[in-house]
Amino acid sequence: MATCISWDEAREQLKKWREENARQSAETLELGEYVLLNHKKLGDEVWAVYEQVCIAALDVGDIEEAVGCIEALKTKFPQSKRVKRLQGMKLEAQGRFEDAKLVYDELLKEDPSNAMIRKRLVAILKAQDRIGDAIKELNRYLESFMADHEAWLELSDLYIQEQNYSKAAFCFEELIMSNPHNHLYHQRYAEIRYTQGGVESMEIARKYFAQAVKLNSNNIRALYGLFLASTHLASQQKASGKSKKDNTRYATWASQQLAHRYRLAERKEPEHQVLHLEKMIDSLQITPS
Repeated sequence: MATCISWDEAREQLKKWREENARQSAETLELGEYVLLNHKKLGDEVWAVYEQVCIAALDVGDIEEAVGCIEALKTKFPQSKRVKRLQGMKLEAQGRFEDAKLVYDELLKEDPSNAMIRKRLVAILKAQDRIGDAIKELNRYLESFMADHEAWLELSDLYIQEQNYSKAAFCFEELIMSNPHNHLYHQRYAEIRYTQGGVESMEIARKYFAQAVKLNSNNIRALYGLFLASTHLASQQKASGKSKKDNTRYATWASQQLAHRYRLAERKEPEHQVLHLEKMIDSLQITPS
């Protein structure tokens, strides 16, 4: 990639990813190494690039590159807490979890409200497959940082690993309350309720799949979920005549929408895109990943 764009373009792309908090690790590492070849042109921005490249290097397992970045930052900022955090992350990447925890504990003594460090402790527990402890730590974190959407998403995933679907659903209820227009939150909540099974949960799943489609009519997964939930409810022996009729109507509408989007893709998209859509619809499962 670096050989295909100019130095200025590479610099702007790195800046854009920093502002968006994007984690394009492999691409960031390649562009960052390219930009740092002419680091004097960066001015003070060079330190932000070093930090960005360091994190990318740790993500892809390039410890040597990460160490070089840390040393450069440490020379410039010997007492920096951010540099100490990077040192802790390096220890994590090396599998030295207890050593990393000591670094983070020291940082938390200086600043107990440091959100990034507390999240690193959760990452350590996850890496050690201590899911129950990670859940406890993340719950403690959310007591202080309730507006952290990423933390709620992470907690939901941890509950799903433990097959505690009711608590995973609660996490998305919190997310939906704070961001009711995010169609993906409605879709994900519906998937969890669908997975729980039972008529009540299935009706809730259908409702939230429908809301996800209302918020974004191109959400194929929500459309398919609406079709499945409605079909399931329509097939229940105990369902009333009105319920069967309504759910059959919902399922029919959803299937028509899916067929319509398939035809559009077939006309407008390259053949490989159509095949991709076919496979996605054939294999789509409304179960949490």
